[in-house]
Amino acid sequence: MSLLAALDALSPLAGGLDLTLIALSMLTSAFTATFGAGGGVLMIMALAQVMPPAALIPVHGMVQLGSNVGRAGMTWRHLDRATLLAFLPGVALGALAAVWLLIRLPAGVLELCIAAFVLFTLWGPGLPGRALGGPGILIVGAVTTLLSSLVGASGPMVAAFIKQRQEGRLAKVATFSACMVAQHLTKAFVFGAAGFVFHDWLGLILAMVAAGFVGTWLGLNVLKRLSDHRFDRLFRLTLTLLALRLAWLGLSRLWGA
Repeated sequence: MSLLAALDALSPLAGGLDLTLIALSMLTSAFTATFGAGGGVLMIMALAQVMPPAALIPVHGMVQLGSNVGRAGMTWRHLDRATLLAFLPGVALGALAAVWLLIRLPAGVLELCIAAFVLFTLWGPGLPGRALGGPGILIVGAVTTLLSSLVGASGPMVAAFIKQRQEGRLAKVATFSACMVAQHLTKAFVFGAAGFVFHDWLGLILAMVAAGFVGTWLGLNVLKRLSDHRFDRLFRLTLTLLALRLAWLGLSRLWGA
């Protein structure tokens, strides 16, 4: 079997597109490992250009699951386990709500809500101590898991919240990655219950996950060379740009509606 034929067999997409998405997975994983967040949003923006809408969020979720597993595994010594344990019940509640949700907000509102939360968290007066405690983490876990299943773009919101609780750059990356593993894992349940056939896309998903491991390794090597101060500046800038992009997308969709 030729390389092009093997690539064609990975998914319903053309082999050239499969190869492009595999390379993109490596690049976006490296981006997230280096800057703390953002690769998932960049990935879903690219996938939206070439992938059928019904496959977009479940495929993106499984690829991001694999990418975050790799990142969490490589940084597990820096994981804030208390934050993760408080986050998990919220993830379960959000996934159950996503399965049974019948009423959805108008197109654009979800994106604007995420953008507003991220910008407030980054540039506002800071969340009160109570919001950073166990109940606050549970609520964030539930809301972001629900949003992730609907629009696939909750990463900046989780990252902005994690930033308020973690000091070191490796702790931010490790805790964010572990929380996103839990969140993306629920998509197998949510979209499996909705009837999505993962088998058709399994080859591409596995290839993108493997490329993501390589990208994570490269990105973490860059991260270790950054100071905490420089990382914090880049992390804040990355999330701000992503939030502004989501706000623009939300306003465009509202205007179009």
